[in-house]
Amino acid sequence: MSYTIEKKEGQVTIDIKVTWENAKKEFDKLVKDASKNVSVKGFRKGKVPTDVAEKQVDKTMILSRTAEQMLSAEYAEVSKKENLKIVGQPEVEMKKLAEGNDIEATLKITLMPEVELPKDWKKVVAKINKDFSAKKIEVTKKDVEEELKKIAQSRAEHKEVKRAAKKEDHVKVDFTVKREGVIIENGTSTDHSLVLGKGVFIPGFEEEVIGMKAGDERSFSLNFPEEYHAKHLAGKEATFDVVLKVVEERVTPEINDEFAKSLGDKFKTLEDFKKNLEEGMLKEKKRTSEEERNNQYLDSIIEKTEITLPEQLVKSELERMIGEFSQQISMSGMTFEDYLAKVGKERTDFEKEWQPDAEKRVKSAMILEELNKELEIKIPSTEIEEELNKTLAQYKGVKDMEKNIDMQQLYEITKGILSNKKAFEVLGEIK
Repeated sequence: MSYTIEKKEGQVTIDIKVTWENAKKEFDKLVKDASKNVSVKGFRKGKVPTDVAEKQVDKTMILSRTAEQMLSAEYAEVSKKENLKIVGQPEVEMKKLAEGNDIEATLKITLMPEVELPKDWKKVVAKINKDFSAKKIEVTKKDVEEELKKIAQSRAEHKEVKRAAKKEDHVKVDFTVKREGVIIENGTSTDHSLVLGKGVFIPGFEEEVIGMKAGDERSFSLNFPEEYHAKHLAGKEATFDVVLKVVEERVTPEINDEFAKSLGDKFKTLEDFKKNLEEGMLKEKKRTSEEERNNQYLDSIIEKTEITLPEQLVKSELERMIGEFSQQISMSGMTFEDYLAKVGKERTDFEKEWQPDAEKRVKSAMILEELNKELEIKIPSTEIEEELNKTLAQYKGVKDMEKNIDMQQLYEITKGILSNKKAFEVLGEIK
């Protein structure tokens, strides 16, 4: 293999030549493998003579596959030798591809841009540390009491009542929605659960239900909101026929020692739980403060750093963000495509809205990588492996776990997380 390389303004062009002598070994192997599956009339599968089978093989396709594999291997070797930090996949242009001839191709590559930290970055970090050290982090008695009320409310039970429905009651209704006397698409629901006053339904619907008793029927007209996701219904009037089936009031448990015991065996009294709650809230406030401080490090340094981002890098980050969002909404049984249809948007709308965040995330990652170098952050392999084993323990018992996890990639991700954590710790000590 021989190659020439040219670097220019964040782009690299590599001309690669692979001799046919080297390529032929791979080509012959692929031809042999393909010929094993050839079917020829008069011969049993797998028993076709080699010379006959090889004539049936699509050698053009195999030649392309040979070139792909050889170039991929040579590309990896050149990248390592030249220490290239590459963004995405190379653009490949075949110059010569014919059986019996050397393989020649040109690869065009986008490089990760160089980042130079501002000369006064330590002063920037020191000022942020000073500002944050001046902030008092505490949890007041009022904070604890408010959190206690939230916990109690989250454990409230529904108790059926015979009175008229009022705000904050939980109700179950059957309803149909009609336009000009015809039931609209998906306009029928049975045992629909609703908490009155939450405002999650068509404006005005919950107000009409308030005052009804179990067994009551009511018809009323409402207009769909102008911004309603189903455009053909937006701003239009519809008739709602409602039957109220159940009225339940929320019964919040009394906050006392018995309530505390119900939250865990280690709590004997309400004071025990309050103490534990206060410690947890203080820990969370400190974590939030540290996260805010860390973000300020990156934001402040980004403002003073000139970074030109390759389009491909931002696009990859957008793909990652959409993937993360898709995973979140999948927990509610909805696909990203379903969500797009529900909110009346296109994928490109999200990409446009999230572009600034994607750029910021990429810049933050690049700045953090440079800070790791500047601070000479090194994590012992034993520490990485220990953290890696903790992660793997979470997947214990998952079928085909080892097949589906790229251990080298997981090792690098774990190393990166620990390195960044350590870098922030060191930054926090700068004065």
